[in-house]
Amino acid sequence: MQPLLVFLGLSTFVVYSTWAAFQGKNYSSGPYLSPFYSPLLFGDVKIGPHGWFGPKPGWYPGWLPWSAAFWILWGPGGFRLTCYYYRGAYYKAFWADPPACGVGEPRKSYWGESKLPLIVQNIHRYFLYLALLFLVFLAYDVWEALWFDDGGKRHFGIGLGTIVLAANVALLTCYTLGCHSFRHLVGGVRDRLSKNRVSYQVYRCSSCLNRRHMMWAWFSLFSVGFADLYVRMCAMGIWHDWHWRIF
Repeated sequence: MQPLLVFLGLSTFVVYSTWAAFQGKNYSSGPYLSPFYSPLLFGDVKIGPHGWFGPKPGWYPGWLPWSAAFWILWGPGGFRLTCYYYRGAYYKAFWADPPACGVGEPRKSYWGESKLPLIVQNIHRYFLYLALLFLVFLAYDVWEALWFDDGGKRHFGIGLGTIVLAANVALLTCYTLGCHSFRHLVGGVRDRLSKNRVSYQVYRCSSCLNRRHMMWAWFSLFSVGFADLYVRMCAMGIWHDWHWRIF
């Protein structure tokens, strides 16, 4: 039952995120930007905000599908794909390899992740650095989501979209900082961790999050998908965002 539920959960997210990435539109609404498109490197001003490097580049092949999400999703996607928890989850759910710890392997020997193609999974520690950088971008998006346009003037306020984006950043932070690689980064290279009080406290906090790594993994997976859905529904006019002006 557990591998089946994991299979359904991950499959639903993969199908939705792939569909959302190929849309290439409805990724922004007011001050809100979908996390699937952040940072927005190339943006079409006709359907969204300016991109960092302008609109779609002229050298991009016309026969290839275009979406601004293609330029950035490989970063957080690679981090999740190589995550230690998700490895065990999709090994069991998609490959039945093995479906449970007490079930035998369908082969005579176990190669582990020491040979191609699974040895590529070890790149996870490097995707961690990108994931930490993406948290900065998403946190900045929350700041931008506090400023609303009112007749050409910006005012400060809080909207439902602001709360959705902020909750997403909080859950992604708990998931990322509880990562095994992050624990090694802050404390694994020291012989006596207790000698450095700052590293020791950061390591303890990371370890606390790591104990619920599976929970944060699922909650953050749901939150990032829902954040894109919320912005998309608002951009399409299906949902109407409520916000409160502060000043």
